[in-house]
Amino acid sequence: MRAKLRVWAALVGSGLAGVLVALQSRINGGLSQHLGNGFVTAAASFASGLLILSILMVCSRRGRRGLTLLKAEVKSKRLPVWALFGGAGGALFVLNQGLVAPITGLALFTVGIVAGQVLGGLVLDRAGLGPGGRIDPTLPRVLGTALAVVGVIVSVGTGGGSVVWLVIFPVIVGVGVAGQSMVNGLVRAAAHSALASTFMNFIVGTTLLVFFAIISVVATGWPTAWPTEPWYYLGGATGTIFIAIAAMLVRTAGVLLLSMSNVAGQLIAAVLFENATPLAGGLSTGMLIGSAVALLAVAVAALPSRTRGTQK
Repeated sequence: MRAKLRVWAALVGSGLAGVLVALQSRINGGLSQHLGNGFVTAAASFASGLLILSILMVCSRRGRRGLTLLKAEVKSKRLPVWALFGGAGGALFVLNQGLVAPITGLALFTVGIVAGQVLGGLVLDRAGLGPGGRIDPTLPRVLGTALAVVGVIVSVGTGGGSVVWLVIFPVIVGVGVAGQSMVNGLVRAAAHSALASTFMNFIVGTTLLVFFAIISVVATGWPTAWPTEPWYYLGGATGTIFIAIAAMLVRTAGVLLLSMSNVAGQLIAAVLFENATPLAGGLSTGMLIGSAVALLAVAVAALPSRTRGTQK
């Protein structure tokens, strides 16, 4: 009973973190529209998050000790080097918030992310790459994944051809986000610190995005229309909270269920944001139905199965 309560608490926490993800997408999408440069937007978002985490690391002895433990784990080969690069998935996600979300709208962008997350979560859990070991797919999880794909198809059914092709990118990014949660869980387990795991994530992500932003600025010039509203610059702060929560909860819930609860929060918040402050053309009937189908996918995949998945 206590174990079940821990799992449900993890799912609720992940759902609330999903609301932050949708908020970050709305913030970064809006900033990108103002700047006219999604690369600079993504770099600014990640860099602000890294600044916050750097201050926290200076004040946290446990966080600094976590970095020392990470170095020892990698040196001893108990933690593979590739596990340190989870920030690449987060960087790709934030970059698409600035490049794709302003065109597709927040709701459609989020439905694409959802499909990628549930697909990625299903495969990663089955492969046993997460800190919780191998979790075999159950019938509800497979059905939930299929429903998530249907949700994407329904959502783009009323869109133009260019929008349909653009949704491919958030689907791919969603797979990366599921992988990011898995990798960050491994790093947190090795460091015994969510702060150290999140800090490493932002170092990798910021490095990649700053590199891309420099190339973009050289090619197109530095943005001049920076907005004065302070909330446009809170994307990095919301991202640090989301990644830390995912790293703490992935071992309890598993990659797939963590992704499911997270995207439930994302979907609900994205529909509300797109209705109140749309990034693109606002909500369509297809987007609403697709979002509802994707939300149903979350509920189905989270159902217990009579034939329990094997967890090793």
